[in-house]
Amino acid sequence: MLEALGEANTVALIGLLGGIALGLAARIGRFCTLGAIEDVLYGADDRRLRMWGLAIGVAIIGSHAAMSSGLLEGSSTAYLDRVWNPFGSIVGGLMFGYGMALCGNCGYGALARLGGGDLRAFVMVIVMGLSAYFVMSGPLAHARVWLFPVETGAQSPQGVSQFLDATFGIAPIITGLAVGGLIIAFTLTSTAFRTSPKHIFWGSVVGLAIVSGWVGTYWVAMTGFEAEPIETHTFAAPIGDTIYYGMTASGNTLSFSVGSVVGVVIGAFLGSFAKGHFRWEACEDPRELRRQITGAAIMGPGAILAVGCSVGQGISAFSVLAYSAPITFLAIFAGAAFGLKQLITGFAPAE
Repeated sequence: MLEALGEANTVALIGLLGGIALGLAARIGRFCTLGAIEDVLYGADDRRLRMWGLAIGVAIIGSHAAMSSGLLEGSSTAYLDRVWNPFGSIVGGLMFGYGMALCGNCGYGALARLGGGDLRAFVMVIVMGLSAYFVMSGPLAHARVWLFPVETGAQSPQGVSQFLDATFGIAPIITGLAVGGLIIAFTLTSTAFRTSPKHIFWGSVVGLAIVSGWVGTYWVAMTGFEAEPIETHTFAAPIGDTIYYGMTASGNTLSFSVGSVVGVVIGAFLGSFAKGHFRWEACEDPRELRRQITGAAIMGPGAILAVGCSVGQGISAFSVLAYSAPITFLAIFAGAAFGLKQLITGFAPAE
């Protein structure tokens, strides 16, 4: 495959296939971060939140099994190689969660809606991708690095599995099986969730898609001759990467990020078309579009500061048990809860 396609095209294909699975999960399985938070806070339904938990548990077990069998080197992933900045995780997570509430979905959700024909999502995707690049490598990049220093090549473990291995000699596979198994067991304590095959199936698909990214890019990095990063799905900077590639394709190469983003749109289109839900939609209320653009503009920088979005930190970083994952997860949840309260009930005291 590498000889026929080349390294860049191969990792793009891996990202594309995983992205299609994620797009199908969003449209058919209704896998949605903000939807899960809104359901549990205002709908008394925690099935989608448990589906998110199941995806995390499957991703943890799958990623640690891959590390144990030599199919993945966890310390080479960005979440474990970079020195964790708790301040960045908290501030970025709160920003991302709040922006997600204003926007009505995260970057992954916006791509899924775009695949279903929602033209408002197209605007949100563009704004989020550009705002992420604005902070990552644009005019505010120096200020970001000054306020939130970036240090790669961490000498001490930046993940739970690596810490327990270095300190107590506990093999990472044991930690991964234990933590992932406990999370999955907790998700299955709900009768409503256990008796919903759709939620279980698509939650598992999301977790496996994350693992496929790790394993696929690691295989290319170890087998090919070109240097390719070891990565998996996340949807903040990759949206900016895709926009950039769309403008410079003649002098640029494909990447996992581009394949992943395009894959989600394709998968969402296939899913919405299969269910008869595809339809073109536009914004009829300028105030609504203004709110969504504002949310997207906040989400992009938030994801860069937190080094990941609701998928990147909420599942991918969790899969390797990075320190940053649970803190960022809680910050995203808190930011989204604050934003939803502002939108749904407001902050005026009850009379």
